[in-house]
Amino acid sequence: MLSKALVVGAYQRKLEELARCGEIELTCVVPPSWRGAGGVERLERAHTAGYRLLVRPIRFNGQFHLFHWLGLDEVFAAVRPDIVHVDEEPYNLATALALRLAERHGARALFFTWQNLYRRYPPPFSWWEHAAYRRAAWALAGNCEAVAVLRRKGYRGPASVIPQFGVDPAVFRPRPRQPRAEFVVGYAGRLVPEKGLLLLLEAVQALAPPWRLELVGSGPLAAGVQARATALGIADRVRLRPPVPSTDMPAVIAGWDTLALPSLTRPNWKEQFGRILIEAMACGVPCVGSTCGEIPHVLGDAGLVVPEGDAAALAAALARLQVDAALREELAARGRTRVLARYTQRRVAEQTYAVYRRLMAAA
Repeated sequence: MLSKALVVGAYQRKLEELARCGEIELTCVVPPSWRGAGGVERLERAHTAGYRLLVRPIRFNGQFHLFHWLGLDEVFAAVRPDIVHVDEEPYNLATALALRLAERHGARALFFTWQNLYRRYPPPFSWWEHAAYRRAAWALAGNCEAVAVLRRKGYRGPASVIPQFGVDPAVFRPRPRQPRAEFVVGYAGRLVPEKGLLLLLEAVQALAPPWRLELVGSGPLAAGVQARATALGIADRVRLRPPVPSTDMPAVIAGWDTLALPSLTRPNWKEQFGRILIEAMACGVPCVGSTCGEIPHVLGDAGLVVPEGDAAALAAALARLQVDAALREELAARGRTRVLARYTQRRVAEQTYAVYRRLMAAA
């Protein structure tokens, strides 16, 4: 497996679960670091049992479409893989080079995609994309709409909808709640317009006090959120917190009565998954989400879904949860059950392993 995302220690738990699935010798190649929007993420070695974690340098660190590994030919020659799992989009250079090497070494290959909007890319990205469609024996998609995009763009091979990562239910778990008078609405993620945060401010303004809104994250909309909260006269009830490490998120989520994710579709973006949803559901916190992208599929019957862009509907859903403790408890139980059935690291690993078995059977 080739994955820049697995520099994050918490995500490596999936590899441990994958290594336990059966007769599998797993090697994962990661870079020493990845330069993302929030800064440089250095490799964390948190869950490394049962498989080999190889660190190899990359070129063009931080450039999603152009980065690629160095020295992969030597790695493939030493490992002699039957399957090469490229944890990258099909139009990225890293994917193109890895799939070409896999073909050269006689390995069956698969790629991963989140892309749930139909886009036409200019060369050379379109060349790499269509070469990936020809060379890959399977495609993994993080959401339902991504499969439809693949088909529309000409991919004819088998595809499975499997999230890239799940959660560890022993870490993200319900915790005893401290008694409090105020109703706390939480959000965690990027502070950007497409997440619907200005709409969320309008919605919470309509709630009966006492309430508080806690926004965890960073981004270009931070100043805009503060200015809008001041204009609405609710600045004293809105708290902005900087991003926290993934290991600290369960404690943060435990302080919320509900999570809100009112994402808004844009011409170049719509919600691809919403990882904070499954983290909150695993912690027994009821969720309210919009109809944007994959959110309704992730929540199922375990959360409240409102039309995107509708501040009144969002306010009504939050108000229901504010006054109805029984509904909060029911959704909390449903959410935890849904995560255990679909979105744990073990479940994601089992589904991925099933694809590997089918690849080997076809070979």
